[in-house]
Amino acid sequence: MQKIRSYILPIAIVLGLLMHEYCAMFSVAVPYLIFSILLLTFTAVDVRKLKSSPMFVWILLFQIVVSISMYALLKVLGASPDLAEGVMMAALCPVASSVAVVSCMLGADRQTVTSFTIIGNLVMSIVAPAYFTLIGVHPEMTFFASFLEILRRVGVVIGLPFFVALVLQLWLPKVNGFLSHYKGLSFYLWSVALLFTIGQTIDFIFLHGKGHWNVIFWLGVASLLFCAVQFALGKWIGHKYGDIIAGGQLLGQKNTAMGIWMANHYLHPLASVSLAFYAIFQNLFNSWQIWRHDKKKSITPPMKEK
Repeated sequence: MQKIRSYILPIAIVLGLLMHEYCAMFSVAVPYLIFSILLLTFTAVDVRKLKSSPMFVWILLFQIVVSISMYALLKVLGASPDLAEGVMMAALCPVASSVAVVSCMLGADRQTVTSFTIIGNLVMSIVAPAYFTLIGVHPEMTFFASFLEILRRVGVVIGLPFFVALVLQLWLPKVNGFLSHYKGLSFYLWSVALLFTIGQTIDFIFLHGKGHWNVIFWLGVASLLFCAVQFALGKWIGHKYGDIIAGGQLLGQKNTAMGIWMANHYLHPLASVSLAFYAIFQNLFNSWQIWRHDKKKSITPPMKEK
């Protein structure tokens, strides 16, 4: 299975593109898949010993400052609301719930990645409602109402598996050990979730993109640029704090499913197209990283015992 895992994500993307109508029908299963992924991830670490890092501050500052700055700049330049909001979401979108899957596969510290998964999503659940209240298409929604709605979704998907893992580690360690033994399955569950998510977003483009191809083109260009910049900058930040892989994945790998839902619910729906493109670009890059990592691992001779 290890020999083919670098090809699984591109296969999921291609199938999502070709079978988008059918994949969109199963998109309701994505939250349950993410719950399962996170539960397996959390059982593999001691959740009582999760730690913070100064690296988290710089990553969050980039998301908060750059997202609103790019929105303001594009509005001043006369860009359409769809384009300005789509670019904003490419930076503001919270870290992927499944970021630990690829990060740990590539050698990142599991506790660092897991900690930011929780902290990053909770911070964005506070920042995003503030931005949506100011610029969203539903100004009648108060900050508190938006905050509770986003927090509810974040809490169920991230908070609940964290709580379950904590209970298992405290009172049912044998069950926790059994689940953690199968943490490798999270990669394949994530691939299935990716298949359904890509299918859903591509289906949305076909249904609602007619007549907006110019905006869609520039949203795709912006997504590609932001994907490259955020992975590169994240790796640079991670290098400063001793974990290049974690830095790159925590800033570059986005929870596009959550971002698409937020854009559809609070912004102009076409803005979510940027995250559809982003999902494709980030997973192609992740596939390449996995392929390169496995190739290096296969040609590196094993250490001789002294």
